[in-house]
Order: sequence, then C-alpha cells, then structure tokens
Amino acid sequence: MAVRLAILWLWKLMDPLFYICSRLQYILDDQKKRSIFRVRVTKYRGKRIILSDGTVIGKNDLLLKIHLHNVRLLMEYVRIKNELKRSRMIYKLVLQSMPALTNYLKAHPKQDKIKAIIGITTLNRGVQSLGFECFIPQSYCYRVVKQLGQLPIFLLSGTPLKHYPKHELTYLFLSKEFLYGNYGQKTVSK
Repeated sequence: MAVRLAILWLWKLMDPLFYICSRLQYILDDQKKRSIFRVRVTKYRGKRIILSDGTVIGKNDLLLKIHLHNVRLLMEYVRIKNELKRSRMIYKLVLQSMPALTNYLKAHPKQDKIKAIIGITTLNRGVQSLGFECFIPQSYCYRVVKQLGQLPIFLLSGTPLKHYPKHELTYLFLSKEFLYGNYGQKTVSK
C-alpha cells in the first residue's frame, strides 16, 4: 500500500506536465470545481458506427474525447477496499460530471460539428445506464497497445491482477442529442 501511494503521489506531481502535453481541457462544474472529466476534440479514426438513436459516426468526424482524471480518481479509489463501493464512487463521480460535460459542449466553438462523445476504457460495466453505448475496437494492435496503457492504472487501483482479463477494452459513445436531452437541464453561462 505504501509503494502504491508513493507512486500515486509521484504521478500527481507529474500530472500537470501530462495535462499540458496532452491538449486536454478541464471541465468545470457549477461551483467552478474541476469535474472528473478532462476532454479534447478529436477526429474519429475507426470503422463506421451507428448509435441506437441513428447518429452515424464515420472516419474523420469530430468527437469530444473524454478522459477520466485517473490520478484524482485513484487517490480516492485506493482508500476504499470494497469493490462495490469503488464502482459506486466512480459511477457517482461520472454522473455528477455529466451536466458539466453538457454545458462544456454547448459552449464549445465547434459544438455544431461535434457529433458525439467518445471514451476508451476498461471500466465499462454500468455505463449503459448513463447512456453510453459500448463497441469493441476492431484493430487488434490498437486494443493491445491501449490495454497495456491501462494496465498501470489497473495495478495502482489495488484490484487483483487475476481480474484484469475480465476488463475488456471498449469504446464508449454517447450521442450529442442524448447528452443534451438527458443531462442538459442546466443552462450554459457565458
């Protein structure tokens, strides 16, 4: 546990450098606090996908890519021993951040061109109840590289390594219309 906390502390120190290099943007909630999401606009490079509401996502379409603020999440996560409580904590943080994500997208200069939200994760259980749709990336090489990138996060979480194969790498998509319809109750202040 002490080694894990030391690594997390170092990661927390290095995180601002990663933030600068990654072109990510923080999303602020109504109280001007940082949400669990960091985002950036990206072009989609995968195969054509049709979401359940009819949104078609094709190559080079603009998407808003969400990243969980992993070091922040893990700092809270390692203190909780119960897996169910950990899952609930993540779910609650994501749910609380969805209105801020909606407001950010509504205020974004490219909001008319952005078709959907995309994320890539191994934390894909329960995301359907938030409105996300799951798709497995087609490229085997891409999946392997991304899965290896997720491994340190998994190891730092304190979850036994034997559970890692159960966590399949998944694209998460959420159409802009679904986001606005379900999380857009609050207005954007400019």
